[in-house]
Amino acid sequence: MKKEKTFVIVKPDGVQRTLIGEIIKRIERTGLKLVALKMIVPTEDQCWTHYNKDDVWFESKGAKMLESRKTAGMTVDKPAIEYGKDIVRALVKFMTSGPVVAMVWEGNQSVSVVKKLVGATEPATSDVGTIRGDLTLDSYDLAGVDDRAVRNLIHCSDKPEEALREIKIWFDEKELINYRLVSEQILYDVNLDGILE
Repeated sequence: MKKEKTFVIVKPDGVQRTLIGEIIKRIERTGLKLVALKMIVPTEDQCWTHYNKDDVWFESKGAKMLESRKTAGMTVDKPAIEYGKDIVRALVKFMTSGPVVAMVWEGNQSVSVVKKLVGATEPATSDVGTIRGDLTLDSYDLAGVDDRAVRNLIHCSDKPEEALREIKIWFDEKELINYRLVSEQILYDVNLDGILE
């Protein structure tokens, strides 16, 4: 449990808005340990592999988009599956538009801790106090009008097994650093041995 890892990316909008330090600070303050970090410009292949969607997902999301378009009186000019694929196409275009900061964090329940800090996917409905809720104001509606991906600053893993899959896409095993932080004694040492001299 103390070694659970999660994957985080500061997306191009977070980099461009100079929020890298603020995002790292918020995660670091929880007691999680940063074990890997690098700035890169993602490739299209990395992004498609990262988002890992299948035809069932594309069809389901596309069907919702078709309904939204019909309700809004917009034209429907392709099958649902293509609208679903457009979601990932927009994400790939966004993620490859500039540098991102990829990170691996480690610690007890790291996946759920980071998810709580990051907030809901849509910034406009994300809670106050979360990274997305405090630091950006984009919405699904605005992104839809502009025909682009939602600019929500950051990606984080949803589940521990998903984190392990994502980490392998962005990092080689040798890039993950195994080291000890003094603060881990306060967080994980049962008896707090050695605190008093």
